[in-house]
Amino acid sequence: MSRVVLVHGIAQQHKGPQTLLADWYPAMADGVTLARAELPRQDVAMAFYGDLFRPTGHRGLGEPDLDASDIEEGLEQDLLLAWWEAAAQAESQVPGPDAAARIRTPHLVQRALDALSHSAFFAGLGERLLISDARQVRRYFSEPDLRAAIRSRLLDELTHRTEVIVAHSLGTVVAYEALCAHPELPDLTLITLGSPLAVRGLVLDRLVPAPHDGRARWPVPVKRWTNLADRGDVVALAKQLAPVFGARVTDVLVHNGAKAHDVRPYLTARETGQAISAALRRPMGGN
Repeated sequence: MSRVVLVHGIAQQHKGPQTLLADWYPAMADGVTLARAELPRQDVAMAFYGDLFRPTGHRGLGEPDLDASDIEEGLEQDLLLAWWEAAAQAESQVPGPDAAARIRTPHLVQRALDALSHSAFFAGLGERLLISDARQVRRYFSEPDLRAAIRSRLLDELTHRTEVIVAHSLGTVVAYEALCAHPELPDLTLITLGSPLAVRGLVLDRLVPAPHDGRARWPVPVKRWTNLADRGDVVALAKQLAPVFGARVTDVLVHNGAKAHDVRPYLTARETGQAISAALRRPMGGN
């Protein structure tokens, strides 16, 4: 029964809860140590849902053989284009879309994929993996049964001892929606890393519950919320959540280096460690 529950993002389908925890925990322990605190591993659990995206058996090795023609119009295409534009703004080596290329042509997705291959942010990701990542986001928002199953994985890890949820990337959406759906849960601290929650058009407008007049509902169990973002994080396109989710959100900018969206530099940041340790120092149910 863990005091801290972690929630991962996309592209974890070939891992497992213990594999991810072994990767995340040392980084988080370093951040907490910088905040002059300690967090035993037995107090931490991983809410894992990556296997729900794992393809069933298919011919060939590795990921399914996807190319630009497999990108669906709508959210998948819009995500790739948004990542392209953000990467071009942040990295001089990434060629950006010119005004004429903004027209949605059959070649635009391929141009986006080719441009992203020059990005340090997306270093090591081939074309198939980029498409797979965009597809996981689209599936979360478009497949109700999958969405519910993913949220259940988080809820299954929460106990009366849980005080902090630390969520990364798409995991911040999972955590937000699960907490909104269960106002009866005990008081919690929410820490979001590299969150796309406030990205209008792509994420914010697809949330459940839906925003009203551009403002999102506050998740009732959350008594403290710290959101951390790197200026160069092209997934967290909207760096601040407070303008949308309310002034009770504490927005903090951190510097993660070249891998701006990687969870590990987020976790090793002193600011993350301070947010975790501050929550754990408070009495259960404290304000």
